[in-house]
Amino acid sequence: MTDAAPILIVEDNTINMRLFSDLLVALGYTVCKAEDAEQALKLLEDIRPGAIIMDIQLPGMSGVECTQTIRLDPDLANVPIIAVTAFAMAGDEARFLKAGCDDYLSKPISVPVFLETVARHYRLDEA
Repeated sequence: MTDAAPILIVEDNTINMRLFSDLLVALGYTVCKAEDAEQALKLLEDIRPGAIIMDIQLPGMSGVECTQTIRLDPDLANVPIIAVTAFAMAGDEARFLKAGCDDYLSKPISVPVFLETVARHYRLDEA
């Protein structure tokens, strides 16, 4: 999959970033990393990912705000965004989906569910 579209991981926690990245790379995905929303938006000026793993609790701009910003860009509007957060409360999943996320995972993640969710949403044609 080296010529395929990368997966952008937006995650400020280094342990979670390493876990997500290692799992995806082990399966042959190419990964790009951003530690906050601003860095992610800057990267998206140059790449068209096949999917985005979006932490919701980010420093500065939240993952929800970042998702809404991404959805305003016609070139990125169809890139699948998978929200991940440790602070899930009643109604959060609906809020994330309404903001433009395509799916939602709670932390700590279930590795099989994480990998199945990424595989289901990943789009080769975004490269």
